[in-house]
Amino acid sequence: MNTDHYTYRVTWSAEDGEHVGLCAEFPSLSWLAATPEEALAGMRQLVAEVVADLNASGEPVPVPLADRTYSGEFRVRIPPELHRSLAIQAAEQKVSLNRLASAKLAAS
Repeated sequence: MNTDHYTYRVTWSAEDGEHVGLCAEFPSLSWLAATPEEALAGMRQLVAEVVADLNASGEPVPVPLADRTYSGEFRVRIPPELHRSLAIQAAEQKVSLNRLASAKLAAS
């Protein structure tokens, strides 16, 4: 498993007064450091150690988000009133409801 494929992020933690490294595939892990570079390096090392431990114990290792296959489809439940409103907007714009929803999501 290539841990370089995981989704890393560094942000500032006002509460801790340091930068915090995060990994989307391992939401319970974090690494605090004085600089963004140190936070990222620490987080990457921590993830590598956790993956090694998981492999050694035969536990499942999360597949990196970047390596997953996506169908391009997902279902979302919305209130009937919102469904009606979106259907009206789509009709007025002469596009499908799917195209309207996709455009709205892309604009977010």
